[in-house]
Amino acid sequence: MGGVRRVVTTWLMHVHVSLYLGGLISDLRVNEQIRAREVRLVGPQGEQVGIVSLDKALQLAADVDLDLVEVAPTARPPVCKLMDYGKHKYETALKAREARRNQQQTVIKEMKLRPKIDEHDYETKKGHVVRFLKAGDKVKITIMFRGREQSRPELGLRLLRRLGEDIADLGVVESAPKQDGRNMVMVLAPHRAKQPVAARPSKRAERAEQRAAAQTDDAE
Repeated sequence: MGGVRRVVTTWLMHVHVSLYLGGLISDLRVNEQIRAREVRLVGPQGEQVGIVSLDKALQLAADVDLDLVEVAPTARPPVCKLMDYGKHKYETALKAREARRNQQQTVIKEMKLRPKIDEHDYETKKGHVVRFLKAGDKVKITIMFRGREQSRPELGLRLLRRLGEDIADLGVVESAPKQDGRNMVMVLAPHRAKQPVAARPSKRAERAEQRAAAQTDDAE
């Protein structure tokens, strides 16, 4: 019996994770759509109520003004959870939109330097690196050694460290200098920009938007 309880508890944890990520929510049965005669009921805070009849589960949901949502239809009996279904769908959609809004395609540029580069060329190359970092791109810095220069890796290491210090206000060293065949490489990444905190809407506005979002999803 203890083994069965552990299996059920572990499985419910996976269900909760899936619900949090919104991976299952669009295909779930809700309230009167549920067809099972009895269900394994989970409370709104994740507490296990146990196996109850569908009628009792629906009554418990009505008593606390929540929805009965079938979160695991293939289980025997199916697992149902008490939740505010409209609010959950709204918050899931909001998180998905926010994730898409914040998603940025990372581009890696490459800048090649010689270990004995003169000051003018260094400043020119550094200017390109600065421009790339300001644009939000990562930059792969490659020091190219030729002939006897390969016996002086400290020249490349010193140059890469200098460049990392010069652009410290714009980026960070994401990948430390390392030897790559006859070359030495280092990767710079721009600092992450802090996102402004949006003003929180009023409770009334939140409820109105939640109802509108739920009605739109139901219509679809």
